[in-house]
Amino acid sequence: MLTLVSDTHGTDDPRLDGRTAEAIAEAEVVVHAGDFTTETVLDAFHDAAGTLHAVHGNRDAPAVTDRLPARRALEYGGVRFVAVHGHEHSEQALSLAAREAGADCIVVGHSHRPTLRPLGEVTLLNPGSHADPRQYRPAHVELEPDDGGLAGRFVQPDGTVLETFRIDRGAGQAGTR
Repeated sequence: MLTLVSDTHGTDDPRLDGRTAEAIAEAEVVVHAGDFTTETVLDAFHDAAGTLHAVHGNRDAPAVTDRLPARRALEYGGVRFVAVHGHEHSEQALSLAAREAGADCIVVGHSHRPTLRPLGEVTLLNPGSHADPRQYRPAHVELEPDDGGLAGRFVQPDGTVLETFRIDRGAGQAGTR
């Protein structure tokens, strides 16, 4: 499983509870789209995740930004992803970043709003914030290989599934179920 999270905004604690903590522990790979806030929280994610692919956000301390890139690409289940925090990106810049990386999906954070939608020829996916949802529902994303792509779901820390969707390999577009 690939687990996507963002916008933890912790100081001493990774703020992982319930299904979100389980999804981090169970995942083969975890992608964090920035705003850990402190190095202590970043280290806790490294300890909790099997493999962590992370980028820094606009609220991260210098010690975090020194350790993490602004952009990171990876492939999982045949689907190519690029992750950025998103605070410095217009929709055009996000689409360009995805195309430059040859990505099917761009993972962003910053807004704290769980989002799945087409962005030109790619899919934009924001897992929301599991710990600081602001006016939105707390959430993370879980993705699992499924017939030529990935089956996905937005999940709240209490385990409630908010939405299911699919990202097809090489198609660059996702669909809700």
